[in-house]
Amino acid sequence: MKNLRKYGDRPFSIAVIHGGPGAAGEMAPVARELSTIRGVLEPLQTAATLEGQVKELKNIMGKNGTLPVTLIGFSWGAWLGFIFTARYNSLVKKLILISSGAYEERYAVDIMKTRLSRLDETERGEVLSLMETLDDPVVTDKDKPLSRLGELLDRADSYEPLPHDHGMPTCRYDIYQGVWAEASKLRSNGRLLKLGERIKCPVIAIHGDYDTHIAEGVKDPLSRILKDFRFILLEKCGHYPWRERNARDKFYSILKNEIKN
Repeated sequence: MKNLRKYGDRPFSIAVIHGGPGAAGEMAPVARELSTIRGVLEPLQTAATLEGQVKELKNIMGKNGTLPVTLIGFSWGAWLGFIFTARYNSLVKKLILISSGAYEERYAVDIMKTRLSRLDETERGEVLSLMETLDDPVVTDKDKPLSRLGELLDRADSYEPLPHDHGMPTCRYDIYQGVWAEASKLRSNGRLLKLGERIKCPVIAIHGDYDTHIAEGVKDPLSRILKDFRFILLEKCGHYPWRERNARDKFYSILKNEIKN
């Protein structure tokens, strides 16, 4: 399947879900690392609607996964995993949220302000210019500007990143635009958090203390709504724990331990 990568051997009891929306492939390093202990699926979301991504994930899990799976979602993928688990409890053994976005709007208002404050003047100017380009209806090819914007925001979101040669994920603006509009509305009207009332399996959130998506926006709302929830804060860690010099080893140790249990 073009929208699926497999790592390790059967049974495929782990699935890692990328962020974005539309940043397919960014979870490949995590999938490779975890495949040393379990078979791992890396779905690559291609649908440009929220409902389409949920259905696409269900189809992939049903055809390839050993159910129920341990579902590991990163950033936007954490939200997708949250929504998916709320709808299909029987398919998910454990849900792990890595660097999730906030579950209430009030925690997200200062994300871009924080990011811009961490960049130099030239980088700030480029970020603002790229955002204008993405909002311009005359521009037809927005994948490249979105990818460049991701590179710059990656710098702002990182504490002390390790050198890596994995490159940037394949960015799709049509997917980002289509899915994020729906997902953002789901958060703003409170329906995203309320979905947590339906989740029965254990949920673990792993978050960096330097992440521009502030930890309180995940910890506080989910602590109120979920019955079986644990929150783990990583020190000196930004949005991508597996790339962080000070947090990488601890991150993988925690993740592997959660998979085994």
